[in-house]
Amino acid sequence: MSCSENTNANPGDPLDALDDAVAAAAFRRLVRHLRHRHDAQNIDLMGLSGFCRNCLADWIREAGAPYDKDGAREVIHGMPSAEWKARFHVEATPEQLARMAESMARNAPGH
Repeated sequence: MSCSENTNANPGDPLDALDDAVAAAAFRRLVRHLRHRHDAQNIDLMGLSGFCRNCLADWIREAGAPYDKDGAREVIHGMPSAEWKARFHVEATPEQLARMAESMARNAPGH
């Protein structure tokens, strides 16, 4: 299962009643926080939560953002994905990869 399949939506969820401007402001704050915290590697985010920066890029595309994959990642990373990877990416260890696989298995199925 990819992180894009994890919608985990429930009918009547109060999150759906949240004002779009408020939700957008919180989303932008989350993305800017991740831009600042380069030490939080995508593999670690995946291992802990089952999603990462690249998932956020996929999600904005799925929500209708007019970007290709690279363009969406640039929006989330704050720079071209290749530049972010060259500057901040650290190769994943076998333990991180195993933790990510275990975490992804816990993601809710798509609807």
